[in-house]
Amino acid sequence: MYTLMVADDHPLFREAIAAVIAAGLPGSLLLEADSLESALQKAEEHEEVDLVLLDLGLPDAEGLSGLERLRDRRPDLPVAVLSAEQERRTILDALDLGAVGYITKSTPRRDLLVALTRILEGQLYLPPDIMRRPPAEVNRPPPVDDAVRRRLSELTVKQLEVLIRLTHGASNKVIARELDIAETTVKTHVSAILRKLCVSGRVQAILAAGSADLDALLADRHDPSR
Repeated sequence: MYTLMVADDHPLFREAIAAVIAAGLPGSLLLEADSLESALQKAEEHEEVDLVLLDLGLPDAEGLSGLERLRDRRPDLPVAVLSAEQERRTILDALDLGAVGYITKSTPRRDLLVALTRILEGQLYLPPDIMRRPPAEVNRPPPVDDAVRRRLSELTVKQLEVLIRLTHGASNKVIARELDIAETTVKTHVSAILRKLCVSGRVQAILAAGSADLDALLADRHDPSR
């Protein structure tokens, strides 16, 4: 079905991932690596790998450097971060470096399978609970510049509602359910958002929104007298 690779230096965690994949993605092949060098080597040997699950705490890589090296070596290979790190800034930085998803190690087994399935289907996965948290003051991104503010102001109310949910890590299906609209309509809104923000993908849209208070902007649209 799929070929995945987990790069993590803890054998018990690799075994746990193997159990999840065996139960939820039967027929899939799982490659294991306990270091970045091992992951790089296996990525070169197995061109058929569909997804790499990369821990940020590998002994021969510091922080996001492992993701950078893996993306440099195999830019065509989808990589999702699987880490205990839960800082919102780290998540966004990983996406900016090309990660197709970010899964925390505290993710329940059922949710982990949902995340893997979504990523393998070509969607972006972000941890919703963490993405809903306001960034800490010390990690707050730079203020939104005038150009981005102007582009955000051009979004319709419905597009703002969709963008808010994108920044929370919601999938098209979840957004459609929450807004009570068709999934195809969500896709249309996402395309319009990308065009108006002058970005090429969902990750870039999230990064472009930066520290903008989208909820306040939406409230102003509903009540212009505020």
